Amino acid sequence: RSSWLLLAPLLTPPIPVITAPPCSLCPEGAHRFQWIRNLVPEFGISSSHVKVLSSPAEFYELLKVQIKAAKQRVVMASLYLGTGLLEQELVDCLEETLEKSLQAKGSPDLRVSILLDYTRGSRGRKNSRTMLIPLLQRFPEQVRVSLFHTPNLRGLLRLLIPERFNETIGLQHIKVYLFDDNVILSGANLSDLYFTNRQDRYVLLRDSPEIADFFTELVDAIGDVSLQLQQDDTVQMMEGMVHPYQGDKVAYCEIANRRVMEVINSARTRQELLHAKTFHSSQAGSSLISQQGSQASGSLKPEPDTWIYPLIQMKPFGIQIDEMVTETLLTEAERDARIYLTTGYFNLTQAYMDLILGTRAEYRILLASPEVNGFFGAKGVAGAIPAAYVYIEHQFYSEVCCLQQQERVQLQEYSRAGWTFHAKGLWLYLAGSDLPCLTLIGSPNFGYRSVHRDLEAQVAIVTENKALQQQLHQEQEQLYLCSGVVSTSTFEQPNRYVKLWVKLVTPLIKNFF
Repeated sequence: RSSWLLLAPLLTPPIPVITAPPCSLCPEGAHRFQWIRNLVPEFGISSSHVKVLSSPAEFYELLKVQIKAAKQRVVMASLYLGTGLLEQELVDCLEETLEKSLQAKGSPDLRVSILLDYTRGSRGRKNSRTMLIPLLQRFPEQVRVSLFHTPNLRGLLRLLIPERFNETIGLQHIKVYLFDDNVILSGANLSDLYFTNRQDRYVLLRDSPEIADFFTELVDAIGDVSLQLQQDDTVQMMEGMVHPYQGDKVAYCEIANRRVMEVINSARTRQELLHAKTFHSSQAGSSLISQQGSQASGSLKPEPDTWIYPLIQMKPFGIQIDEMVTETLLTEAERDARIYLTTGYFNLTQAYMDLILGTRAEYRILLASPEVNGFFGAKGVAGAIPAAYVYIEHQFYSEVCCLQQQERVQLQEYSRAGWTFHAKGLWLYLAGSDLPCLTLIGSPNFGYRSVHRDLEAQVAIVTENKALQQQLHQEQEQLYLCSGVVSTSTFEQPNRYVKLWVKLVTPLIKNFF
């Protein structure tokens, strides 16, 4: 019996309901993106608090350093935690830090909250759950492990679909790692590949309490509607909470929507009040300076030159903010603007493809060559997934050529011996600028899964600061440096041959990977 037949009940995708995008972009500089704060909280920070990382090793070392230094909170959201030695070292760091907190005078202040996906985190005999149970047993009052289970995997479907394949229905895909008031946004999971030779993107936001509070509350909200891991490796829902696959689906999704939107709206209200207070303070400060001279200026907080907007996408709960913002950015990008868009899995939604092909900006799209695709060399049906991506890429490239858009829309393939590619996001260069003023970084891949099936989060970072713009530009250049431009001859290479059955099956299953 073919494993694909188990997906038969899902092969007709739901018709997506797209909410009309918000207002058009304003005319001047980085401030043209302030319309995003109509949807989500806007966090103004100094660019000196932002650091762009470049390598998996740097990411891994930073995780360990931050865990060891944490005093109040460690909050980690990921698809899963791996089971190797490097992952065990992370768990050991958590144990050491919790132990220190326990031995400190008075009640321990440190709280650890970990959010993972239920299906991916339960895969195999040794899994994310078994890695974390010792922490739960040793520090039951300080550690919480939540396992999100999609409400769409239920009933007969849940009984029929085997392990691994059940992950195609929907996942907790958010990747946020925060330690006290320091936040790391990334697309990387907590697994040894992501610490060694799987290229991703990572940004550290230092000393950013409001942003850390927001993501703590977001992870708590998703945690509250997730299964709670117990010390004996069982799971249970919080008291009074609707069960994700045994309870009423509509009621569950409504509760989840309410919890997440409460976090977004309350943070947005807090930030608006803070902006108003800061504005009035700066007005008073300006008046004071003009009256008393420059002595008063030392006590004023510097004006922010960088703005962080968290973009959430949880279509199972009816939350489509990231999709709305991304579509608006693509729609409004002006002629001669350049957009560098990257994804480890090139499988764009039809809406994103239509916008790229039908708008005026220049696009440089970076994707994985078959050899650096995460599924390359996988056993069974999964081993054919890189070929399916080649087929999707070839179809898109053919459409670009058919519309004679090869100069404006260029595909580039990342290739690096011994590495795999998982970076996602975009960099926006305004017309006439050599540096980007906006980047999107986080978990979404711009594909059907990201938009419709999984829980996703990324941030839009908008900056006026040239040094930070240079950091972002160097990050983009470093990734694109390992790539070659796609042409017609690319698909004539022997390793690009796609079997007939893959071509026939791909349109049916492309919404699942």
